[in-house]
Amino acid sequence: MAEQIMTQAPGNVWKVLVKVGDSVKAGETLFILEVMKTEVPHEAESGGVVSKLHIAEEDAVDVGQLAVEIE
Repeated sequence: MAEQIMTQAPGNVWKVLVKVGDSVKAGETLFILEVMKTEVPHEAESGGVVSKLHIAEEDAVDVGQLAVEIE
């Protein structure tokens, strides 16, 4: 079953640290949002392979938006 990483706050995507096909470990930072001049890292809850990216750097996002899928 795919893990879906959702954004935790509204803000702007500052940095995407993975791409489709990358292997990731639990706890690895996938992307960082800028929220009111604060960096908010979003991490994988489990290991796997990044299957889809739904965000890109400089995107504006809302809370609860699907950002990354991991298989």
